[in-house]
Amino acid sequence: MSEEPSIVFRPPTREDGATIHQLVERTGVLDVNSCYLYLLLCTEFSDTCVVAEEEGALLGFTTGLRLPKRPESIFLWQIGIHPDAQGRGLGKCLVRAFLETPGARDAQVLETTISPSNAASQGLFQAIARERGAEVQVSEYFRDDHFPPGHESEEHYRIAPIR
Repeated sequence: MSEEPSIVFRPPTREDGATIHQLVERTGVLDVNSCYLYLLLCTEFSDTCVVAEEEGALLGFTTGLRLPKRPESIFLWQIGIHPDAQGRGLGKCLVRAFLETPGARDAQVLETTISPSNAASQGLFQAIARERGAEVQVSEYFRDDHFPPGHESEEHYRIAPIR
């Protein structure tokens, strides 16, 4: 799918923090963090985050950061899409926009974590890797016993080179 002309991809602002928090809650599948954290990401990490909006309504977002221990990497932490906007190819467009943020432009590696049962995210990141001619390495990262009971493990995805 090509990007729909009415969808705008932009850096988040402080005003987006609470809306992102509400969207995370609405997805029903993402780990919900404090509203304060989303406000912090939108304010202090806006150069590595993206929101997608259409006619002023938030459709989706990505949050991420540069990894101090691996400066060649950009880490995509969360990607969320409003349930009404799913199935429009927005996930891939958001990852593309994320990789073009000021904080990601010189990164050579895309990193993320995905739980083993999340086939949709696995497919999304495999597609991004294919699109960029990159290799995907998957390894253990956080086991389920690192989390409170009921939280699935998270596998580490390393996609390189992304440029």
